[in-house]
Amino acid sequence: MKEDEIRNREAFNRYLEMVSEDVDNYFCADNFIKINCPACEGEKFTKAFTKGIFTYVLCSQCGTLFVNPRPPFKTLDQFYSESPSTKYWVEYFFKPVMETRRDKIFKPRAEQISQKFPEFKNGRIGDIGAGFGLFLEELRKFWSNAEYVAIEPSVEMAKICREKGFVVITDMLEDITGWDEKFDVLTSFELFEHLHNPGNFLKKANKLLKKGGYFVMTTLNVQGFDIQLLWEQSKSVSPPHHLNFFNPDSIKCLMEKNNFKVINLETPGKLDWDIVEGMVKNENIQVDRFWQLIVEKDGKAKSQFQQWLVKNNLSSHMMAVVKKI
Repeated sequence: MKEDEIRNREAFNRYLEMVSEDVDNYFCADNFIKINCPACEGEKFTKAFTKGIFTYVLCSQCGTLFVNPRPPFKTLDQFYSESPSTKYWVEYFFKPVMETRRDKIFKPRAEQISQKFPEFKNGRIGDIGAGFGLFLEELRKFWSNAEYVAIEPSVEMAKICREKGFVVITDMLEDITGWDEKFDVLTSFELFEHLHNPGNFLKKANKLLKKGGYFVMTTLNVQGFDIQLLWEQSKSVSPPHHLNFFNPDSIKCLMEKNNFKVINLETPGKLDWDIVEGMVKNENIQVDRFWQLIVEKDGKAKSQFQQWLVKNNLSSHMMAVVKKI
């Protein structure tokens, strides 16, 4: 898989420009809220860098990178619901590559889940932030008898999921009532980095799961190669969307604090090197001589390097499988 297969560079850059414009209209640093580390609740951190009006700090205890202070939840909710950049993302960034993403991302993900949890082929599965319902559609091809619940607060996307035959909950996860201990498996993909309060999110997910149920999530790893190398120049570091960058140790800490047992934790990313090379070749990002040398090498060296990153949990794409205890 290559970055340009799932993300049009021109559309992505325009989207980021629009986000910057929307920040001026929706956010004011004067009402930002100071927090402790969202992973370990540590109170000591050092400033890493700023992007616009947003400051990122590194937790001195667990190494989590996070926006601090951060916007109030209601402001973030309004931004996601109303901003022109959000509408652009749906119409001009996501939809044109939707079917490619289905094939490259959601189909393999569904196959992986079906193989991990065959005991739940007739169970109830909930996807948090279901969007267009692509993951649930693909999983339904493997488990035709399961019950699928799309947890999606967007009215437009919830309507699409309902039309595809899914049960739909149109609330934010934290606001859901009447579903305690109803789910065998909950999933959450590329959502965790956006959360205003990850701890509250996990507490609610734990309540919704049956005893022994599983939560499967993906998020960004601050210790991943492309984020470490590009740092504040990384497009993954894109406030106000990406507020939290955990790492394998800090995710484990956070899960255990919220009554989950970590079953598997890995960084199965495929795009770290491709992202860096794209930034060097297309956007004039300067890297050290060694990495410039790798840019000029053949594909075999790059492929082997990506495999090394995955093997050593140093990809920026992180996946956790945890069990309610």
